[in-house]
Amino acid sequence: MLKVQKINQYYGESHTLWDVNLNILPGSCTCLMGRNGVGKTTLLKAIMGLLPTASGSISLEGNELAGKPAELRAQQGIGYVPQGREIFTQLSVEENLRVGLLSREDGLREIPEFIFEIFPVLKQMLNRRGGDLSGGQQQQLAIGRALILNPKLLILDEPAEGIQPNIVREIGDIIIHLNQEKGLTILIVEQKLPFARRVAQQFCILDKGRNVAADEMGNLGEDIINRFLKV
Repeated sequence: MLKVQKINQYYGESHTLWDVNLNILPGSCTCLMGRNGVGKTTLLKAIMGLLPTASGSISLEGNELAGKPAELRAQQGIGYVPQGREIFTQLSVEENLRVGLLSREDGLREIPEFIFEIFPVLKQMLNRRGGDLSGGQQQQLAIGRALILNPKLLILDEPAEGIQPNIVREIGDIIIHLNQEKGLTILIVEQKLPFARRVAQQFCILDKGRNVAADEMGNLGEDIINRFLKV
């Protein structure tokens, strides 16, 4: 589905990603893990075309994406929910969702009903400003906006961050539903280990901008956790 090969990325003279590889299989849910500042969000932004890469390849279903703008990557099937959600706080829920329609290739201009089946709270709050929603509701809005693209791959950057525990579980249920029942391929960055273990089948760990481990989630042992994940 998604193949990242030997990606290198720089912030000024700082080398942030070093020959990073990532292979996301169709229908899988993979968790990208690592301590703060190791390059996880940088990698996601590079995949989305929001940051330039110095070398390497990024392909979706065999189609090369490196060098292509973010809007084209969205049109080709990548939905992205950034860290902090980045909804339009002054726009209504409905207006936020309609922004997602602009990147659909099929020209659909009505919000699909399945969005409200997954997130019934959004239907109740269509006219409310995004900035007036709770953190959990804003996260649901951000995911709904990404799903409106009808993506082949959904990328989520720390979806459980800053959300109360009962809503965290609800977000986890939604991710599992999308992945296991709808067959949507998902790449997630998450530092909460119980959440990651619950939703993902595979993991990939970065440390100092480099690949250091990747395997089935069931093989994530205490030795790897202590070495690369514990603060």
